[in-house]
Amino acid sequence: MEDKIFFKKYTEVFLEQNARLNLISGNDEKFLWEKHIYDSLSIEKFFNKIDITGLKLLDIGTGGGFPAVPVALVYPQVEVYALDSIRKKINAIENIKTELQISNLHTICDRAENLKEKFDIVTSRAVASLKVISSYALPLLKNNGYFIAYKSRKVEEEISEAKNVLRKYQAKIVDIIRYDLPLEEAHTRNLVIIQK
Repeated sequence: MEDKIFFKKYTEVFLEQNARLNLISGNDEKFLWEKHIYDSLSIEKFFNKIDITGLKLLDIGTGGGFPAVPVALVYPQVEVYALDSIRKKINAIENIKTELQISNLHTICDRAENLKEKFDIVTSRAVASLKVISSYALPLLKNNGYFIAYKSRKVEEEISEAKNVLRKYQAKIVDIIRYDLPLEEAHTRNLVIIQK
């Protein structure tokens, strides 16, 4: 996991944007590293298993840019597309991109169902239930691509509800990677890895 120092400038720029646009709650600002940046970068547990060079990643419902911006910062070899339908959020990410000169980060202000392009990897964090978000993510995946859903404790329940959607798109869960956020109280998270 990348060191916090590496993210010092990003944290400053993000908090400037947050003060104007309220991308995350004031309460969450205190845990920006633990709850948002560290969580976003847990994708490394999957990236370590594949060759990511030159891959195109779409982050659906990126919001304040999680996981899109931390992933773009740490993995310059991946072209990262941050998608959100809310213009002020996309503008904030554009400002962060410009300020930090993140050349592999791209923004799209639109809804997922309007996209025609296909991606090698699609991510989604804190957007919707697995059943709902899979129906948006899976059509945007190339064959043999991966959808990585960041999920919390109710993961088994969500997987069970999503079975029909996965079947419809001939996709299957190939891994569930569990990890804990570096917080005092137990905060278990899961990366649900789905392959089409």
